[in-house]
Parts: sequence; structure tokens; C-alpha cells
Amino acid sequence: MENPLTPEVLADPVALTRALVDIESVSLNEKAIADCVEQVLRAVPHLTTHRYGNTVMARTELGRAQRVVLAGHLDTVPLNGNFPSSMRGDLMYGCGTSDMKSGVAYALHLAVTLPDPRYDVTYFFYEGEEIEQKYNGLHLVAEAHPEWLQADFAVLLEPTYGIVEAGCQGTMRAVVTTVGERAHAARSWNGVNAIHGAGEVLRRLTTYEARRVTIDGCAYREGMNAVRISGGVAGNVVPDRCDIEVNYRFAPDRDPAAAEAHLREVLDGFELTVTDVAAGAAPGLDAPVAQEFLAAVGAAPIGKLGWTDVARFAAMGIPALNFGPGDPNLAHHKDEHVEISKIRDGAATLHRWLAPA
Repeated sequence: MENPLTPEVLADPVALTRALVDIESVSLNEKAIADCVEQVLRAVPHLTTHRYGNTVMARTELGRAQRVVLAGHLDTVPLNGNFPSSMRGDLMYGCGTSDMKSGVAYALHLAVTLPDPRYDVTYFFYEGEEIEQKYNGLHLVAEAHPEWLQADFAVLLEPTYGIVEAGCQGTMRAVVTTVGERAHAARSWNGVNAIHGAGEVLRRLTTYEARRVTIDGCAYREGMNAVRISGGVAGNVVPDRCDIEVNYRFAPDRDPAAAEAHLREVLDGFELTVTDVAAGAAPGLDAPVAQEFLAAVGAAPIGKLGWTDVARFAAMGIPALNFGPGDPNLAHHKDEHVEISKIRDGAATLHRWLAPA
């Protein structure tokens, strides 16, 4: 296919957003968009470009005292009648407009048009963020080329509606199992109904009071919810097992061990198996380079309610935050869209931060 990322498109973050949206890249199908991005970056003389799988990394080598990362994922959730893009006034509609091809457009636009940033910059355009961790491009790079990730500060270009969302929540999934004894449904008193036993689990989750905590001025609200339930043997059998999947979103002042301890405390008395966990990330706003970024944005940060790849950088001791033009409340929606004015404002903010004085 002819590369739609022409010099004219690359010069305009809005046109670039639309061109990226119109390259279908549902998770595990990122090759076409990665090919286009790689072709563009390899032609830029001030960048050194590498590729691993469908993740493209490009970096400046200017000898600056500090290095920053701009990172955006190339994949989207499955299409939902929202491809290709369309325009309605100041709004651009389409799969990935908010989450997060408008953010990717920022990074690609700057990579091409800003040859002498005040910091050395590493740009990541990565695959597999919307699905299991084993496909995540940053996870794969961390295993194969960890040196690519080294930096003093990182910005994940996730949708934040043009403000800084600092840090992120941790997330834990667990299966709570209630057990009983099978019996014929016509003689149910001879058994113990495990599905009925799940009622106490659900009661505790329904009455759970979510903790709120403020860290470095950023507020985080926890949440613990049943997200899936399964049980039953047949239409005439009292079931002897019921599984309730629970998702716990915890503030970044808890590590995974503390989060698991709290989850077990809430659901004490029930069999519980943790199936997945990812640590959160503290706001990380103390670093001078982070303060300079906040000054460029010109608005107070808030806490990120959700997990993002900032946690990968935080685990490496690299302060990181989220910043992008899209509205996070529209991510994954059929009518996902982004405001043109937000794209232009955010691009100007990043240029103001990175351009030499």
C-alpha cells in the first residue's frame, strides 16, 4: 500500500491523526501501520530507528543532559461500525481517535518536525496495549532491549482530555470460589447450593466502601467489583461450585502484596485465587523535568483512574505521566471521537515543552 503518511500530512497533527485512524490496526493487526511509521522514521536524518516486532522506536542522539520518552500504542480495540474516520464540525470520529491515535500523532509529528529538542527524545510506537500483557510492545521491548527504555522521564500519550493524569492505579483480578454439595433439584435439601453461597460474596462487594487517597495532590479512588460469575451443572442439579471473578483497582500507595492482603481481608472465609496483578505508579511529579512539563501544560494534574504503561516506567525508577487530547470517557465507545481544538492545543503544549529556548 502507498504510505498515506506524506510530508504534508506529517506537518499537521490533525491530518496526521486522521491518516493514522484510517489505517486499521486492531490488536494483533498492527503490521501495516507499523510499516508506515517505520518507513517515515527511517527517512528522518536526525533519528536512529529500530523495530522489534510491530513496535517502532526512534531516538535522537544529541548528547543532551537528559532523555525523555514519548510513547503511544498503535493498536485499537475491535472496530464497531466506526471505521474509517469521519468529521462533524470540530469533532473527528473513528476507532482510535481518542485512544490513542491522536496521541500517537503528537509523537510522530514531533519526531519528524523537531530536529533539535531541548532533551534527547526516544519515541515509541508500540503494539498490543489493548490486550494481554504478553503482546504488549513495551513489555516485549523490556525483555529483549531494556536499554531502549532508559530515560529520565516519560510521557504516555493516553487520552486525558488535555490535562495531566499522573501515575496510575494498580489492578488485580482474583477468582472467589464458593463450594457446596450436588443434589437433585427435586431434593435440594440433600445438597448445598454453591450459587446461593455466592450471595455473601456479592453482599460484601455491594457494601464495600471504596477508599479515597490523595498522593502528591492527586486523588485516587479505589474500587472492588464482581465482573464475571459462573456456576451450575445442569437444569436439575444443585451446583457444588460457583466462581466469582473480582477486579480490584487500588491506589498506588499499595503494592501488590498489600492489595492482595486487603482483598483477602474483605473476602475472608472464602477460597480466593489471584489470577492477574499489575502494580500502580506514584504520580512522580517531583523531578525537575516533570515540573517543566506541568508548567508547559499550565493546569493542575489529577490522578489516573485506571492502569497504563506509566507503571512500566515507574517500576524502572523513571517518573512518568499520562497526557493526550482524547477524552478517556470515550475510549472504546462506538462513537469515539476527539476534538480538533484539543489536538492542536496539545501539540502546541508539547512543542513548547520540547523546543529549544
